[in-house]
Amino acid sequence: MFHLDAAWSTDEGITRATELFTQTFGSEPAGVWASPGRVNVIGEHIDYNGGFCLPIALPHRTYVAVASRDDGRVRMVTDFAADGPWQGSLDELAPGRVEGWVAYCGGPAWALREAGIQVPGFDAAVASCVPVGAGLSSSAAIECAVGLALADLAGQPMDATSEDRARLAALCVQAENLVANAPTGGLDQAASLRTQEGHALLLDCAANTVEHVSFDLAAQGMSLLVADSRAAHSLGDGQYGARRAHCDQAAQILGVTSLREVADATDPADLDSVLDRMPEDVLRRRLRHVLTETWRVQGFVAVLREGQFEVAGELLTASHASLRDDYETSVRETDVLVDAALAGGALGARITGGGFGGSIIALVRDADAERIAQAMLDATRQAGTPEPQLHLAIAAGPGQRLS
Repeated sequence: MFHLDAAWSTDEGITRATELFTQTFGSEPAGVWASPGRVNVIGEHIDYNGGFCLPIALPHRTYVAVASRDDGRVRMVTDFAADGPWQGSLDELAPGRVEGWVAYCGGPAWALREAGIQVPGFDAAVASCVPVGAGLSSSAAIECAVGLALADLAGQPMDATSEDRARLAALCVQAENLVANAPTGGLDQAASLRTQEGHALLLDCAANTVEHVSFDLAAQGMSLLVADSRAAHSLGDGQYGARRAHCDQAAQILGVTSLREVADATDPADLDSVLDRMPEDVLRRRLRHVLTETWRVQGFVAVLREGQFEVAGELLTASHASLRDDYETSVRETDVLVDAALAGGALGARITGGGFGGSIIALVRDADAERIAQAMLDATRQAGTPEPQLHLAIAAGPGQRLS
Protein backbone atom coordinates (compact mmCIF):
# COMPACT_ATOMS: atom_id res chain seq x y z
CA MET A 1 0.00 0.00 0.00
CA PHE A 2 2.77 2.43 0.90
CA HIS A 3 4.99 3.02 -2.06
CA LEU A 4 4.78 5.51 -4.88
CA ASP A 5 3.02 3.09 -7.18
CA ALA A 6 1.64 5.94 -9.29
CA ALA A 7 5.17 7.09 -10.18
CA TRP A 8 6.36 5.71 -13.50
CA SER A 9 9.85 4.44 -14.07
CA THR A 10 12.01 6.64 -16.29
CA ASP A 11 11.71 4.14 -19.15
CA GLU A 12 7.93 4.04 -18.82
CA GLY A 13 7.69 7.81 -18.83
CA ILE A 14 9.88 8.11 -21.92
CA THR A 15 7.86 5.43 -23.68
CA ARG A 16 4.50 7.01 -22.84
CA ALA A 17 5.53 10.48 -24.01
CA THR A 18 7.23 9.17 -27.16
CA GLU A 19 4.28 6.98 -28.14
CA LEU A 20 1.84 9.83 -27.61
CA PHE A 21 4.04 12.02 -29.81
CA THR A 22 4.38 9.54 -32.67
CA GLN A 23 0.70 8.56 -32.59
CA THR A 24 -0.36 12.21 -32.70
CA PHE A 25 2.16 13.76 -35.05
CA GLY A 26 3.39 10.82 -37.14
CA SER A 27 7.08 11.46 -36.54
CA GLU A 28 9.77 10.98 -33.90
CA PRO A 29 10.58 13.58 -31.22
CA ALA A 30 14.00 15.18 -30.84
CA GLY A 31 14.10 14.07 -27.22
CA VAL A 32 12.24 13.64 -23.95
CA TRP A 33 12.54 15.88 -20.90
CA ALA A 34 10.96 15.45 -17.47
CA SER A 35 10.42 17.44 -14.29
CA PRO A 36 8.92 16.36 -10.94
CA GLY A 37 6.05 17.32 -8.73
CA ARG A 38 6.79 18.17 -5.12
CA VAL A 39 5.72 17.93 -1.50
CA ASN A 40 6.32 21.00 0.61
CA VAL A 41 7.39 19.75 4.01
CA ILE A 42 6.86 23.10 5.74
CA GLY A 43 6.72 26.78 4.82
CA GLU A 44 3.30 27.29 3.24
CA HIS A 45 2.24 30.52 1.54
CA ILE A 46 5.64 31.95 2.44
CA ASP A 47 7.27 32.05 -0.99
CA TYR A 48 5.42 35.16 -2.17
CA ASN A 49 6.18 36.80 1.18
CA GLY A 50 9.94 36.38 0.83
CA GLY A 51 10.25 33.76 3.56
CA PHE A 52 11.69 30.23 3.78
CA CYS A 53 10.20 27.03 2.33
CA LEU A 54 11.32 23.41 2.57
CA PRO A 55 10.06 21.25 -0.33
CA ILE A 56 11.24 17.90 -1.67
CA ALA A 57 10.86 16.71 -5.25
CA LEU A 58 8.78 13.57 -5.82
CA PRO A 59 9.50 10.61 -8.11
CA HIS A 60 6.24 11.55 -9.88
CA ARG A 61 7.23 13.45 -13.01
CA THR A 62 5.79 15.07 -16.11
CA TYR A 63 7.42 13.83 -19.32
CA VAL A 64 7.41 15.86 -22.53
CA ALA A 65 8.51 14.64 -25.97
CA VAL A 66 9.33 17.58 -28.22
CA ALA A 67 10.55 18.35 -31.73
CA SER A 68 11.18 21.77 -33.27
CA ARG A 69 9.42 23.17 -36.35
CA ASP A 70 10.64 25.77 -38.84
CA ASP A 71 7.28 27.41 -39.56
CA GLY A 72 6.52 29.11 -36.24
CA ARG A 73 3.58 26.79 -35.62
CA VAL A 74 2.86 24.90 -32.42
CA ARG A 75 1.03 21.62 -31.88
CA MET A 76 0.53 20.21 -28.38
CA VAL A 77 -1.21 17.17 -26.95
CA THR A 78 -1.47 15.73 -23.43
CA ASP A 79 -2.61 12.48 -21.89
CA PHE A 80 -4.74 14.28 -19.28
CA ALA A 81 -6.88 16.62 -21.43
CA ALA A 82 -9.98 15.31 -23.16
CA ASP A 83 -10.23 18.05 -25.79
CA GLY A 84 -7.57 16.67 -28.15
CA PRO A 85 -4.48 18.34 -29.64
CA TRP A 86 -4.12 22.11 -29.73
CA GLN A 87 -2.74 23.86 -32.81
CA GLY A 88 -1.76 27.48 -33.22
CA SER A 89 1.17 29.84 -33.56
CA LEU A 90 3.92 30.86 -31.17
CA ASP A 91 2.37 34.32 -30.98
CA GLU A 92 -0.86 32.86 -29.62
CA LEU A 93 0.97 31.51 -26.56
CA ALA A 94 0.68 34.77 -24.66
CA PRO A 95 -1.20 36.32 -21.72
CA GLY A 96 -4.91 36.55 -22.34
CA ARG A 97 -4.85 34.39 -25.46
CA VAL A 98 -4.85 30.81 -24.14
CA GLU A 99 -6.23 29.10 -21.05
CA GLY A 100 -6.43 25.76 -19.24
CA TRP A 101 -3.81 23.14 -19.99
CA VAL A 102 -2.65 25.01 -23.09
CA ALA A 103 -1.61 27.98 -20.92
CA TYR A 104 0.45 25.77 -18.61
CA CYS A 105 2.08 23.80 -21.44
CA GLY A 106 2.60 26.76 -23.75
CA GLY A 107 3.31 29.51 -21.23
CA PRO A 108 7.04 28.73 -20.95
CA ALA A 109 7.45 29.40 -24.69
CA TRP A 110 6.16 32.95 -24.16
CA ALA A 111 8.35 33.52 -21.08
CA LEU A 112 11.49 32.27 -22.81
CA ARG A 113 10.81 34.46 -25.84
CA GLU A 114 10.24 37.48 -23.58
CA ALA A 115 13.68 36.77 -22.09
CA GLY A 116 15.24 36.94 -25.56
CA ILE A 117 15.55 33.22 -26.20
CA GLN A 118 14.66 32.36 -29.80
CA VAL A 119 12.18 29.53 -29.23
CA PRO A 120 11.27 27.80 -32.51
CA GLY A 121 7.87 26.44 -33.42
CA PHE A 122 7.43 23.00 -31.90
CA ASP A 123 5.38 19.86 -31.50
CA ALA A 124 5.00 18.58 -27.93
CA ALA A 125 3.40 15.54 -26.30
CA VAL A 126 2.97 15.71 -22.53
CA ALA A 127 2.46 12.63 -20.36
CA SER A 128 2.34 12.91 -16.58
CA CYS A 129 1.99 10.77 -13.48
CA VAL A 130 1.89 13.77 -11.12
CA PRO A 131 -1.63 13.69 -9.63
CA VAL A 132 -3.67 16.65 -10.85
CA GLY A 133 -5.50 18.66 -8.18
CA ALA A 134 -3.70 16.94 -5.30
CA GLY A 135 -1.60 19.90 -4.21
CA LEU A 136 1.57 18.20 -5.48
CA SER A 137 2.41 20.86 -8.08
CA SER A 138 1.38 19.20 -11.31
CA SER A 139 1.31 22.62 -12.99
CA ALA A 140 4.93 23.48 -12.19
CA ALA A 141 6.04 20.01 -13.30
CA ILE A 142 4.50 20.69 -16.72
CA GLU A 143 5.97 24.17 -17.01
CA CYS A 144 9.46 23.12 -15.98
CA ALA A 145 9.57 20.07 -18.26
CA VAL A 146 8.43 22.15 -21.24
CA GLY A 147 10.79 24.98 -20.29
CA LEU A 148 13.76 22.64 -20.16
CA ALA A 149 12.85 21.19 -23.55
CA LEU A 150 12.27 24.49 -25.35
CA ALA A 151 15.44 26.10 -24.00
CA ASP A 152 17.37 23.06 -25.20
CA LEU A 153 15.79 23.21 -28.67
CA ALA A 154 16.58 26.93 -28.84
CA GLY A 155 20.26 26.15 -28.31
CA GLN A 156 20.37 27.76 -24.87
CA PRO A 157 19.98 24.87 -22.39
CA MET A 158 19.17 26.05 -18.88
CA ASP A 159 20.14 23.11 -16.70
CA ALA A 160 23.93 23.15 -16.55
CA THR A 161 24.37 25.38 -13.49
CA SER A 162 22.42 26.41 -10.42
CA GLU A 163 22.13 29.89 -11.92
CA ASP A 164 20.62 28.46 -15.12
CA ARG A 165 18.04 26.53 -13.15
CA ALA A 166 17.20 29.51 -10.95
CA ARG A 167 16.62 31.62 -14.07
CA LEU A 168 14.42 29.01 -15.70
CA ALA A 169 12.42 28.57 -12.50
CA ALA A 170 11.78 32.33 -12.44
CA LEU A 171 10.65 32.27 -16.08
CA CYS A 172 8.26 29.41 -15.36
CA VAL A 173 6.80 31.40 -12.45
CA GLN A 174 6.30 34.30 -14.86
CA ALA A 175 4.55 31.97 -17.30
CA GLU A 176 2.19 30.66 -14.62
CA ASN A 177 1.41 34.12 -13.25
CA LEU A 178 0.82 35.87 -16.56
CA VAL A 179 -0.18 33.23 -19.12
CA ALA A 180 -2.04 30.76 -16.89
CA ASN A 181 -3.19 33.65 -14.67
CA ALA A 182 -2.41 31.76 -11.46
CA PRO A 183 -0.74 34.05 -8.87
CA THR A 184 1.69 31.52 -7.43
CA GLY A 185 5.06 32.20 -5.82
CA GLY A 186 8.35 30.51 -6.70
CA LEU A 187 8.26 27.48 -4.41
CA ASP A 188 6.93 24.90 -6.85
CA GLN A 189 9.20 25.71 -9.77
CA ALA A 190 12.27 25.83 -7.53
CA ALA A 191 11.39 22.41 -6.13
CA SER A 192 10.98 21.01 -9.64
CA LEU A 193 14.29 22.36 -10.95
CA ARG A 194 16.68 23.02 -8.04
CA THR A 195 16.32 20.04 -5.68
CA GLN A 196 18.76 17.17 -5.11
CA GLU A 197 17.96 13.51 -4.59
CA GLY A 198 17.87 12.58 -0.91
CA HIS A 199 17.61 16.21 0.19
CA ALA A 200 15.03 18.82 1.03
CA LEU A 201 15.48 22.25 -0.52
CA LEU A 202 15.74 25.13 1.94
CA LEU A 203 14.65 27.97 -0.31
CA ASP A 204 15.24 31.56 0.80
CA CYS A 205 12.59 33.30 -1.28
CA ALA A 206 13.96 36.78 -0.53
CA ALA A 207 17.50 36.09 -1.71
CA ASN A 208 16.46 33.34 -4.16
CA THR A 209 19.20 31.14 -2.75
CA VAL A 210 18.99 27.45 -1.88
CA GLU A 211 20.59 25.10 0.61
CA HIS A 212 20.30 21.33 0.36
CA VAL A 213 19.31 19.71 3.67
CA SER A 214 19.70 15.95 4.12
CA PHE A 215 16.27 14.31 4.17
CA ASP A 216 16.99 10.62 4.63
CA LEU A 217 14.12 9.72 6.92
CA ALA A 218 14.46 6.00 6.20
CA ALA A 219 17.85 5.93 7.91
CA GLN A 220 16.10 7.13 11.07
CA GLY A 221 13.22 4.67 10.84
CA MET A 222 10.87 7.47 9.81
CA SER A 223 8.64 8.16 6.80
CA LEU A 224 6.65 11.01 5.35
CA LEU A 225 3.19 9.72 4.53
CA VAL A 226 1.21 11.63 1.89
CA ALA A 227 -2.58 11.36 1.71
CA ASP A 228 -4.39 12.91 -1.24
CA SER A 229 -7.76 13.99 0.17
CA ARG A 230 -9.37 13.81 -3.30
CA ALA A 231 -10.82 17.26 -2.59
CA ALA A 232 -9.54 18.85 -5.76
CA HIS A 233 -8.00 22.30 -5.40
CA SER A 234 -7.39 25.13 -7.82
CA LEU A 235 -5.08 28.12 -7.42
CA GLY A 236 -6.94 30.11 -10.03
CA ASP A 237 -10.32 30.38 -8.27
CA GLY A 238 -9.59 33.62 -6.41
CA GLN A 239 -8.91 32.22 -2.94
CA TYR A 240 -5.14 32.07 -3.42
CA GLY A 241 -5.06 35.54 -4.93
CA ALA A 242 -7.09 36.90 -2.03
CA ARG A 243 -4.50 35.62 0.45
CA ARG A 244 -1.73 37.31 -1.53
CA ALA A 245 -3.69 40.55 -1.55
CA HIS A 246 -4.10 40.38 2.23
CA CYS A 247 -0.35 39.96 2.64
CA ASP A 248 0.38 42.85 0.28
CA GLN A 249 -2.00 45.02 2.28
CA ALA A 250 -0.35 44.06 5.58
CA ALA A 251 3.10 44.83 4.14
CA GLN A 252 1.91 48.22 2.94
CA ILE A 253 0.54 49.07 6.39
CA LEU A 254 3.85 48.08 7.97
CA GLY A 255 5.88 50.01 5.41
CA VAL A 256 7.87 47.07 4.05
CA THR A 257 8.23 45.49 0.64
CA SER A 258 7.73 41.95 1.97
CA LEU A 259 6.60 40.39 5.23
CA ARG A 260 9.95 38.58 5.47
CA GLU A 261 11.42 41.90 6.59
CA VAL A 262 8.99 41.91 9.49
CA ALA A 263 9.82 38.32 10.44
CA ASP A 264 13.54 39.09 10.48
CA ALA A 265 13.08 42.22 12.57
CA THR A 266 10.59 40.85 15.11
CA ASP A 267 11.30 38.86 18.24
CA PRO A 268 8.62 36.16 18.54
CA ALA A 269 7.93 37.44 22.05
CA ASP A 270 6.88 40.77 20.52
CA LEU A 271 4.50 39.25 17.96
CA ASP A 272 1.36 40.79 19.46
CA SER A 273 2.73 44.31 19.21
CA VAL A 274 3.14 43.85 15.45
CA LEU A 275 -0.25 42.20 15.00
CA ASP A 276 -1.94 45.04 16.88
CA ARG A 277 -1.00 47.38 14.00
CA MET A 278 -3.46 45.60 11.72
CA PRO A 279 -6.82 47.42 11.37
CA GLU A 280 -8.79 44.24 10.63
CA ASP A 281 -8.88 40.79 12.22
CA VAL A 282 -8.44 39.03 8.88
CA LEU A 283 -5.18 40.92 8.25
CA ARG A 284 -4.03 40.17 11.79
CA ARG A 285 -4.56 36.46 11.25
CA ARG A 286 -2.92 36.40 7.81
CA LEU A 287 0.11 38.25 9.17
CA ARG A 288 0.35 35.94 12.19
CA HIS A 289 0.50 32.91 9.91
CA VAL A 290 3.23 34.35 7.70
CA LEU A 291 5.47 35.40 10.59
CA THR A 292 5.06 32.25 12.66
CA GLU A 293 5.39 29.97 9.63
CA THR A 294 8.64 31.66 8.65
CA TRP A 295 9.97 31.03 12.13
CA ARG A 296 8.68 27.45 12.09
CA VAL A 297 10.67 26.63 8.94
CA GLN A 298 13.86 27.82 10.58
CA GLY A 299 13.10 25.82 13.69
CA PHE A 300 12.18 22.72 11.69
CA VAL A 301 15.48 22.69 9.79
CA ALA A 302 17.42 23.06 13.05
CA VAL A 303 15.70 20.14 14.78
CA LEU A 304 15.76 18.02 11.61
CA ARG A 305 19.54 18.30 11.51
CA GLU A 306 19.71 17.15 15.11
CA GLY A 307 17.29 14.26 14.62
CA GLN A 308 14.69 15.71 17.00
CA PHE A 309 11.72 14.28 15.14
CA GLU A 310 9.22 14.70 17.94
CA VAL A 311 9.86 18.44 17.93
CA ALA A 312 9.77 18.47 14.12
CA GLY A 313 6.37 16.80 14.25
CA GLU A 314 5.06 19.41 16.67
CA LEU A 315 6.09 22.14 14.24
CA LEU A 316 4.25 20.42 11.39
CA THR A 317 1.08 20.23 13.46
CA ALA A 318 1.43 23.86 14.51
CA SER A 319 1.75 24.75 10.82
CA HIS A 320 -1.54 23.01 10.09
CA ALA A 321 -3.33 24.79 12.92
CA SER A 322 -2.08 28.10 11.55
CA LEU A 323 -3.15 27.28 7.99
CA ARG A 324 -6.55 26.10 9.23
CA ASP A 325 -7.33 28.95 11.64
CA ASP A 326 -5.31 31.98 10.55
CA TYR A 327 -4.84 31.47 6.82
CA GLU A 328 -8.02 29.44 6.31
CA THR A 329 -6.71 27.21 3.53
CA SER A 330 -7.72 23.84 4.99
CA VAL A 331 -11.04 22.16 4.28
CA ARG A 332 -13.06 19.47 6.04
CA GLU A 333 -11.54 16.65 3.98
CA THR A 334 -7.98 17.62 4.89
CA ASP A 335 -8.83 18.32 8.53
CA VAL A 336 -10.32 14.83 8.86
CA LEU A 337 -7.09 13.30 7.59
CA VAL A 338 -4.82 15.39 9.79
CA ASP A 339 -6.87 14.67 12.91
CA ALA A 340 -6.93 10.95 12.14
CA ALA A 341 -3.18 10.81 11.52
CA LEU A 342 -2.45 12.51 14.83
CA ALA A 343 -4.92 10.32 16.71
CA GLY A 344 -3.28 7.27 15.13
CA GLY A 345 0.16 8.19 16.44
CA ALA A 346 1.78 10.45 13.82
CA LEU A 347 4.44 12.74 15.24
CA GLY A 348 2.97 15.59 13.25
CA ALA A 349 0.67 16.27 10.30
CA ARG A 350 -0.45 19.18 8.17
CA ILE A 351 -2.03 20.20 4.89
CA THR A 352 0.58 20.73 2.16
CA GLY A 353 0.53 22.88 -0.95
CA GLY A 354 -1.68 25.84 -1.78
CA GLY A 355 -4.62 24.37 0.15
CA PHE A 356 -8.39 24.55 -0.36
CA GLY A 357 -8.18 20.79 -0.92
CA GLY A 358 -5.25 18.68 -2.05
CA SER A 359 -3.02 16.56 0.17
CA ILE A 360 -1.80 16.28 3.74
CA ILE A 361 1.50 14.93 5.01
CA ALA A 362 2.20 13.04 8.22
CA LEU A 363 5.58 12.40 9.83
CA VAL A 364 5.41 8.81 11.10
CA ARG A 365 7.61 6.12 12.52
CA ASP A 366 7.90 3.26 10.05
CA ALA A 367 6.51 0.85 12.63
CA ASP A 368 3.36 2.98 12.89
CA ALA A 369 2.76 3.72 9.20
CA GLU A 370 0.29 0.94 8.51
CA ARG A 371 -1.80 1.72 11.59
CA ILE A 372 -1.86 5.46 10.87
CA ALA A 373 -2.81 4.93 7.25
CA GLN A 374 -5.65 2.64 8.32
CA ALA A 375 -6.79 5.24 10.85
CA MET A 376 -7.08 7.78 8.04
CA LEU A 377 -9.04 5.39 5.86
CA ASP A 378 -11.40 4.57 8.73
CA ALA A 379 -11.88 8.25 9.55
CA THR A 380 -12.89 9.18 6.01
CA ARG A 381 -15.45 6.38 5.90
CA GLN A 382 -16.92 7.55 9.19
CA ALA A 383 -16.95 11.21 8.08
CA GLY A 384 -18.32 10.44 4.63
CA THR A 385 -15.37 12.12 2.91
CA PRO A 386 -13.48 10.63 -0.06
CA GLU A 387 -11.09 7.77 0.61
CA PRO A 388 -7.56 9.16 0.26
CA GLN A 389 -4.84 7.91 -2.03
CA LEU A 390 -1.82 7.10 0.13
CA HIS A 391 1.88 7.24 -0.71
CA LEU A 392 5.25 7.50 0.97
CA ALA A 393 7.14 10.62 -0.10
CA ILE A 394 10.73 10.07 -1.19
CA ALA A 395 13.10 12.98 -1.88
CA ALA A 396 13.86 12.65 -5.60
CA GLY A 397 15.97 14.59 -8.09
CA PRO A 398 15.18 17.61 -10.31
CA GLY A 399 14.04 17.97 -13.89
CA GLN A 400 16.40 16.99 -16.69
CA ARG A 401 16.73 15.77 -20.26
CA LEU A 402 16.27 12.03 -20.43
CA SER A 403 16.82 11.15 -24.12
